[in-house]
Amino acid sequence: MNALSWWSVLGAGATCGFVALSPLAIAQGSAKSYRIAILSQGNPPTNDVPGADFRQGLRDWGYIEGRNVEVDFRYGAGSTEKLPDLAAELGRMNPDVIVTVGDSAAIAAKRATTSIPIVATEFGADPVKAGMISSLGRPEGNVTGLFSISEELWQKRLSLLRELVPRLKRAAVLWNPGNPGNASCLNEIRSASAALGIAVLPFEVRDANSVERAFAAMAKDSPDFLALCWDSVTLEYAHAIADFALKRRLPTIAPLREYVKAGALMSFGASLAAHRRRAAYYADKIIKGSKAADLPVERPTQFELVVNTATAKKLGLALPPALLLLADDVVQ
Repeated sequence: MNALSWWSVLGAGATCGFVALSPLAIAQGSAKSYRIAILSQGNPPTNDVPGADFRQGLRDWGYIEGRNVEVDFRYGAGSTEKLPDLAAELGRMNPDVIVTVGDSAAIAAKRATTSIPIVATEFGADPVKAGMISSLGRPEGNVTGLFSISEELWQKRLSLLRELVPRLKRAAVLWNPGNPGNASCLNEIRSASAALGIAVLPFEVRDANSVERAFAAMAKDSPDFLALCWDSVTLEYAHAIADFALKRRLPTIAPLREYVKAGALMSFGASLAAHRRRAAYYADKIIKGSKAADLPVERPTQFELVVNTATAKKLGLALPPALLLLADDVVQ
């Protein structure tokens, strides 16, 4: 397959980013200090990469922790049951803005407060259908942010994988039913798979035990490949999932580069790093007086293709030079 053919599968704009990133702001000289609260449904990262990305975004807009901003993190550690209490705790702190990470965190924050502005990030469900906002252009209420809905991506992901492995007939899907965005993900995979004549075998993953149960069930069902829905659970166990897939010789397709770095074969999706940095833009606008209700919601318009050549070699797959040429990043 030549480079032009691969490009037609990808579609235009296969680079990372969100709508019109603004230029760096001039550092603020105000002595006033603001408080930003972060509510995440995931676990505290060992290397604080998500926090580092957001903090870099704050620095880009002139905020320095300890001088003119304080940032408080709260983590649900993969448990959606903890999020309402954590959201209520943050609400009592009365921060200038709450930034949420993940669908369940955003929903919990919205239920906890109707007055504190909320910047929702890494939200995979349709925010209008989920009742988070009135419309993308004019959210109304106290919620705005960056939503990751992009209905056509799973068709492109599966088409990319099928170009490499034409025999694909049965897809195992790891998804978390406790994550509203994952329900949308599973529906998109089912729709895209039906168009390609691929049967879908969904496996629920809510925690470490359910991941192991999913592995055992998959080993019995013998799928041809593995598709991952973006969730804090699948991200946390990305290495274990990749190791299992390699042992079973399952090509794995994912929505984010983080899965490929952990050992998945390929990803096509938005950049989380850009997403997290962009959240600081919303925080800055709100701190400077904008209302969440008036800030249009952004969704990704450009995407990155990432492939893992070491995984491909272990799977016995030859990656076409045209695909490697088009990839935004190659993990070796």
